[in-house]
Amino acid sequence: MQYDYIIVGAGSGGCSLASRLADSCPDATIALIEAGPHTNRNLFINMPVGVAVVVPQKLKTNYGYLTTPQPGLDGRQGYQPRGRGFGGSSAINAMIYTRGHPLDYDEWARLGCDGWSWAEVLPYFRRAEGNQRGADAWHGDAGPLTVSDLRYQNPFSKRFVKAALEAGYQPNDDFNGADQEGVGFYQVTQRDGRRCSVARAYIYDRARPNLQTISDATVLRVTFDGKRASGVDIVRGGKTETLEARAEVVLAAGAFNSPQLLMCSGIGPAAHLQSHGIAVLHDAPEVGQNLIDHVDFTINKRVSSIEPTGFSLRGIARMLPQFATFMRHGRGMLSSNVAEAGGFLKSRPTLERPDLQLHFCAAIVDDHNRHMHWGHGYSLHVCVLRPHSRGSVTLASADARTKPLIDPRFFSDPRDLDLLVDGAKMARRILDSPSLAVHGGRELYTHAGQSEAELRRTIAEHADTIYHPVATCRMGSDARSVVDPQLRVRGVTGLRIVDASVMPTLIGGNTNAPTVMIGERAAELIAASRREGAAESRTVFASGETTGARAASAV
Repeated sequence: MQYDYIIVGAGSGGCSLASRLADSCPDATIALIEAGPHTNRNLFINMPVGVAVVVPQKLKTNYGYLTTPQPGLDGRQGYQPRGRGFGGSSAINAMIYTRGHPLDYDEWARLGCDGWSWAEVLPYFRRAEGNQRGADAWHGDAGPLTVSDLRYQNPFSKRFVKAALEAGYQPNDDFNGADQEGVGFYQVTQRDGRRCSVARAYIYDRARPNLQTISDATVLRVTFDGKRASGVDIVRGGKTETLEARAEVVLAAGAFNSPQLLMCSGIGPAAHLQSHGIAVLHDAPEVGQNLIDHVDFTINKRVSSIEPTGFSLRGIARMLPQFATFMRHGRGMLSSNVAEAGGFLKSRPTLERPDLQLHFCAAIVDDHNRHMHWGHGYSLHVCVLRPHSRGSVTLASADARTKPLIDPRFFSDPRDLDLLVDGAKMARRILDSPSLAVHGGRELYTHAGQSEAELRRTIAEHADTIYHPVATCRMGSDARSVVDPQLRVRGVTGLRIVDASVMPTLIGGNTNAPTVMIGERAAELIAASRREGAAESRTVFASGETTGARAASAV
């Protein structure tokens, strides 16, 4: 089959791009291909508290990747849940809506990403956002991605915020407003108390006659006519077929799978491709390199309380009556994203922007909730926002159906561990403040009297990702960057990348909203390119010059 545009991956970048491109180019045919299933009828995805189920389980909707053994994590393999299905990771994340700090995007511009400064990307954030608080200079209220306040706030989440204020940190009721620093409740991507994944926001809202969605289809490689991307080879229903693209192929498969597909298609480090028997189409040494991720450490505390947190094995009986409330009204405990509150802190007051982020969960969240505990409790996560460690994604085989080798190299730069130790100490000051300390309890792996050496050891034994991998197909203006500022893959034509892999650095916050912004901006770039091509064709036709003659004159 033939399409004008083929988009690989129905995650945050792919869904926003497909929807906007279909609307702005009604004469273009578009295929949106996803390896996983449709998710619009999946209860555990649409019910926010279901995040506690879909993240720890390797399901049909979660790739459940493992990293290579990490020396910095005491030799453990880290866990990397990634969404597999329409909505991508926005279908299994904690729905937290943050954009990062404005200076993050100004840094992108300084690194050679022309057109990606804060002033230039803010309009795309506002265009995507349907904030239920209304529009202002920072927010939009008419976009498809619904952003709302939580309909349910756990009593312990409120106590966390109060404890943080007691510890001396400032309140903040809008982390995406004039100032990011402070503590408070997160806004979430929810509509009527239910998850608003990018698929619900951009794809399931209405049918578009020029957009075809293809589920349960794995892309094996991008095909080429010379050095022009001409389509993709896919497997669905046990059969291999080729889909052709008249205009462009766009990879939106994420920070792990987009570089994998490039390499399986012959674009990547030449020696690495040759070692897997892949013919080199274009030697691109940085494909799969520069992996950056937020490394996170959690202090878990078990408590006995007359007002238990509820999100626990022991609290299941209490939650069961909440099911009817949620199904009828989208309210109650099941509308919670669990990670309800948090904040952005500076390890030193002289910093320009926060370098640590907190996520407070009114539940014991141990090892991504893969290790369950009986009893009530809560957890306070702290992560390093701009880590110095750099990792890689490489091939395990030439077959794209084989999981790639993911090596974040956590703590390979010792500055990251130093900062996380400082962050853990700051988190402890909050836990020791009256509003939480009054409830007593026992920490699972840490204790108040730990020496710094013991804390470092505990962090190595328990730290891991907080799910924000980026930069494996770095954008830039230099020749070594994988894509240019228009998101076009260097060394070939007709191929772009539109996902978190193009970020040149990791932003200071959760990455879902920035990836949606990238999709919004990509749609405008591609539509403008299509209009320019059409205008050029009309000019050539009017002059009487044939396509072949024009091509010959350009050589």
